[in-house]
Amino acid sequence: MSLNELWFVLIAVLWCGYFVLEGFDFGVGMLLPVLGRDDTERRVLINTIGPVWDGNEVWLLVAGGATFAAFPMWYATLFSGFYLPLLLILVALIIRAVAFEYRGKRPEAAWRARWDWCIIAGSAVPAMLWGVAFGNIVRGVAIDAHQHYTGGFWALLNPYALLGGLTTLSVFLLHGAVFLALKTTGEIRQRAARTAARIGPAAVVAAGGFLLWTEIHQGKPAAMVIAAVAAAGLVGTVVANARGREGWAFTGTAVAIGATTVALFVTLYPNVMPSTTAAANNLTVHNASSSHYTLQIMSVVAVLFTPLVLLYQGWTYWVFRRRIGVANIPKDSAQAAGSGAVSEALGGAPGEAVGDALGGAS
Repeated sequence: MSLNELWFVLIAVLWCGYFVLEGFDFGVGMLLPVLGRDDTERRVLINTIGPVWDGNEVWLLVAGGATFAAFPMWYATLFSGFYLPLLLILVALIIRAVAFEYRGKRPEAAWRARWDWCIIAGSAVPAMLWGVAFGNIVRGVAIDAHQHYTGGFWALLNPYALLGGLTTLSVFLLHGAVFLALKTTGEIRQRAARTAARIGPAAVVAAGGFLLWTEIHQGKPAAMVIAAVAAAGLVGTVVANARGREGWAFTGTAVAIGATTVALFVTLYPNVMPSTTAAANNLTVHNASSSHYTLQIMSVVAVLFTPLVLLYQGWTYWVFRRRIGVANIPKDSAQAAGSGAVSEALGGAPGEAVGDALGGAS
């Protein structure tokens, strides 16, 4: 395997990590008005992801940085051609991050309701547009001989890409619902499981249609096998959720999201961005990459620091592994903000205050 191919694989791994981890964040955000019947319950939902949501976004930053360094022509064409949808994603993520931080700063119901809607929109927009973006990357876009995108914004809203957006939206909703069933107690847990049961069939249909369309028109034998694994993961989630096996249900959605991402990258290879204008204009792992020396330096850095990042993030999930319910949410937000304690239900530490101790997500 050449260094060009190695970094193509590493970028695929980074996107897998981002979609699997940030996917349930998006799902929780979109389900905020569905599963949170009052402010206390909504605080429970937010605090299930409070310790990890910002760490999950690091995968996106690293994926973007790795693409810029390893495949600068891919990065340039992608970000210039997809400027508007990527800008919308960026704005949505910024609004969502601000909402998490500001929501608990004042006690008024109207104040919190406005930030709740920012969380919902800031989760739904990226969940939809990432699928649209990757659908267009796999399908191909108009690229000329100078490796410039020549299509318009509306060309990106084709049926295949829109189905990709519907797939990511529905699967992330399911991912978030089973995550909440795994991480909460009481009525919220039961409500999340029922919601997952309702979302599951729609997610299976949308994802199955998208994968089938991909493999019929552009698939490869290896990608077909991986797509079948993704489909099996979604079906397994529906079955496990119906049986109350929340851990297996969450594993199923994680496998489905990861396998779908891998299948798309396998379908894409050796291209990184196909051209619908002419095959000679395709961006590939070879003509879009940096120099060999640059890739060598990047590889050394990745070998040294990637294990540390994985260990740290794994430790974070282990510390905050326990379930949380309404009993773990203090009634006085101001006391929660000042206590600096983290809920015993989240990490086993004494005290029940979550709120601003998790970065303001109360």
